[in-house]
Amino acid sequence: MFKDLFHLFFPQKCLACNDNLVEQEILCSHCIHELPLANTHLDNENTLKKVFEPQIPLHNVTSLLYFYKKGITQALFHNLKYRNHPEISMYLGEWISHYLAKGNFMEKIDAVIPVPIHKSRKKERGYNQVEGFAKVIAQHFNKTYIDDVLVKKEASKTQVFKGRLARQEIKSNYFSLQNEEKIIGKHILLVDDIITTGATLVSCGSMLLKADDVKLSIAAMAYTA
Repeated sequence: MFKDLFHLFFPQKCLACNDNLVEQEILCSHCIHELPLANTHLDNENTLKKVFEPQIPLHNVTSLLYFYKKGITQALFHNLKYRNHPEISMYLGEWISHYLAKGNFMEKIDAVIPVPIHKSRKKERGYNQVEGFAKVIAQHFNKTYIDDVLVKKEASKTQVFKGRLARQEIKSNYFSLQNEEKIIGKHILLVDDIITTGATLVSCGSMLLKADDVKLSIAAMAYTA
């Protein structure tokens, strides 16, 4: 009764459109149906995989959503990254896990690794926006979650609102590898929030592939089409 009364006077807002929520969810039913699903691993041609060729060898690539500026996806990710709503990350992790469970995408994956953020950014934000997404996928499929192998050495500005050429300029020395014995011989699922040009994931993936006998796949919350 107290919770119902609280929500009557302080209604929860949809984290995509900011309308009042009837149920205690994070998205309204309208936005759930309006968010542009991608699920690119179901595409026979897997056009998203071609973004990374021939820069790094990948076994599979998927993205849950398409990202469009000035739409509900931009509002959703703005809330995730800048308005202290890490629950969005876990919510999207549950969502994509539902789709991945329908196929064999996760069958040969051994471990899940999130793209890291610099310690100064994590201190400022309070969390890595990719962490919840990666953890939920790992837990759902009973895979090992690893966050102490790939390290970001330098802070960088967000890529989403940059021009396409500027987004491609990701320094290779932004990332480093440590404790690489943890991933030797493993098939890694590298996880990020938004794929733009793919430059960040190429840089991270190239670093992971320096370890012996590593295979690589990628999953992202969204892809800038």
